[in-house]
Amino acid sequence: MSGPHPLLRLLLDAAGGRFPPADGGVTLLGPLPGGLECSVAFTGHAVIATALPGDEVRRMAPDGYGAGLAPELLRAMAGREGWIGVIDVTLAARGTGGSGAAAAATLPERPDLHGHPRVRYARELRSRVRTFGDERGLVTLSDGLAGRREVSIELHEPGERPRGLGRSLLRDVLTQVPDGEPVFAAVSPGNARSLRAFLAAGFTPLGSEVIVRPGQRSGDTGRGRRSG
Repeated sequence: MSGPHPLLRLLLDAAGGRFPPADGGVTLLGPLPGGLECSVAFTGHAVIATALPGDEVRRMAPDGYGAGLAPELLRAMAGREGWIGVIDVTLAARGTGGSGAAAAATLPERPDLHGHPRVRYARELRSRVRTFGDERGLVTLSDGLAGRREVSIELHEPGERPRGLGRSLLRDVLTQVPDGEPVFAAVSPGNARSLRAFLAAGFTPLGSEVIVRPGQRSGDTGRGRRSG
């Protein structure tokens, strides 16, 4: 497939307040680049990107009211040996477009942190990963699901930090994104502290998502294996 994956346009539209119809329906798309698949739940509508035949997906009766994230559907997408990620809240904000010099002074780029577990995990699922950080923690900025601009964060001492460090890190990394450009994040709903930081930094919930890396299935040589 040439050009951006069609899921990217749906995500960008949602970040601009233009959501799929809340009709209980499902939009089926082809698999994502890099051998990944996903299911994204918006209000009343699901978007499933998979290499599974449409008839096979429809037999499992997904809908826009939650069944698009049903365990049996995700397992069918992954196959017996595939990997299924956790359900995350999908959030979006806008870049604030700081100038190069000002942005670097606010939050310096840290290539020395490329071996950090957070950064290694980002590289498993994303491309063009950049790492920033200071005494508060580290942030990755990369091309994530369907090619969207995506941010993740980890504080150095989450149990002892003063309030507001996560929020301040996120606001600083938004200066690395051109003014008005959407930037996305996927946050576990159980990580209430992180979720509060993203909301306080201006991120808005759009829906929820699960990423799948399919394993090889019998009779199917085109589906990728999980690496590592």
